[in-house]
Amino acid sequence: MTFSLKGKERIDDLQRNGYRIIQDPERFCFGMDAVLLAGFARAEEEDHVLDLGTGTGIIPILMEARYGCARLFGLEIQPESADMAARSVEMNGLSEKIRILTGDIKEADLLFPSASFDCITCNPPYMIGNHGIANPDAPKAIARHEILCTFEDVAKQAAKLLKPGGHFFLVHRPFRLAEIMVTLTRYKLEPKRMQLVYPYVDKEPNMVLLEAVRGGRSRMTVEKPLIVYREPGVYMPEIYEIYGY
Repeated sequence: MTFSLKGKERIDDLQRNGYRIIQDPERFCFGMDAVLLAGFARAEEEDHVLDLGTGTGIIPILMEARYGCARLFGLEIQPESADMAARSVEMNGLSEKIRILTGDIKEADLLFPSASFDCITCNPPYMIGNHGIANPDAPKAIARHEILCTFEDVAKQAAKLLKPGGHFFLVHRPFRLAEIMVTLTRYKLEPKRMQLVYPYVDKEPNMVLLEAVRGGRSRMTVEKPLIVYREPGVYMPEIYEIYGY
């Protein structure tokens, strides 16, 4: 089956189940953070999963490839990105399992019933404010900066939409870790598992992976650090495994 591409879109191989994804390098292409989040998350075949701010749909597609979840949804505010995600879902023959919706994270509770998801994933905008933004309406700026929603917006919606005992998985930047923990607990999303990601063994971490449970008890496991590169251009074995190579 062939699919028409728009503008400068391309089709990339995801190295999982033969799945592919449509991306536009002039808008926003998924990065390692999305792949690591899908690898860090846990789900069951019967689970219903929601990805908040899904972009081009990379996380729902990878979650289906890894866990075969019963039903997955991706919510994306930018219509062009949501359109690419929907076409990628169709291209991979996943339309009966994955549904992409165009909408605002801040209004997710108007689109989905309360307490309806077993798992929620999110790779949210990391940066606060407009520092360094040339065009706040640009797709890459919206994906990277808290222009259209804040982390508190994300946490608030996750708390509403998760079932009691449901799991919230996210990737973020370590410099905001204190704020993230306070916000999660404010919305009764108890941090349960954390893993720091280091580019090299002798560098500071540049990502943090977190799992929180709605209404969970206060106890968190810190997993061993995840090191990305053995040397420039050469991944550590754990990274090759996560990518499915």
